[in-house]
Amino acid sequence: MVDPSPPIDPATGEARAGDAAAAKAALRQHFRQLRSEHVKALPQTLRALILNRPPAPIATMLPEGSTVGLYHPAGAEAPALGWARWLSENGRRIALPFFAARDAAMEFRTWSNPWDDEALEVGPWRTLQPSSPEERVIPDAVIVPLVAFTADCHRLGQGGGHYDRWLAANPDAIAIGLAWDCQLAEELPVEAHDQPLAAVVTPTRIYKAHD
Repeated sequence: MVDPSPPIDPATGEARAGDAAAAKAALRQHFRQLRSEHVKALPQTLRALILNRPPAPIATMLPEGSTVGLYHPAGAEAPALGWARWLSENGRRIALPFFAARDAAMEFRTWSNPWDDEALEVGPWRTLQPSSPEERVIPDAVIVPLVAFTADCHRLGQGGGHYDRWLAANPDAIAIGLAWDCQLAEELPVEAHDQPLAAVVTPTRIYKAHD
């Protein structure tokens, strides 16, 4: 098991930048492998039933009339499309991340039909995103992908920092993670720019930051 605890800077109480970066890189490799092995072991018929709608305590955090940003899952990421369809059917507006270029900031644009991938285009990061003419929006809440998480809702992302920067610029937005149970870590290196989540949902449990 990778040691998730890099040396702590006594002046800040946070992980030192160089040590945290190395620890995060090792943790990403470890948890990506765990995630991939977990998903490969799931029967195909079961995958379609997992995370197909937000549980009631989470749905109340995403009220009718709100705009919810989600992600289009890639590889072994926890599925978010069931949530997108349920929310769209139940009075929420759906949006996906959009990048104009690799060096552009992440924004969100509307996805009016989450049953139709053909309305999406491949973005500069090789992920599906709305086409350029779709309306730009600032979601009230975002459903965030992750590589690993802790029980107190700290998140290890892909390493690009896109969500951390977006959440820092939009502090009123509620951030909720989706994950497989195998992605739970005892602890993670936390840096000043890392944005915690309000909750993390797995197929078996809801974790909340203030539980």
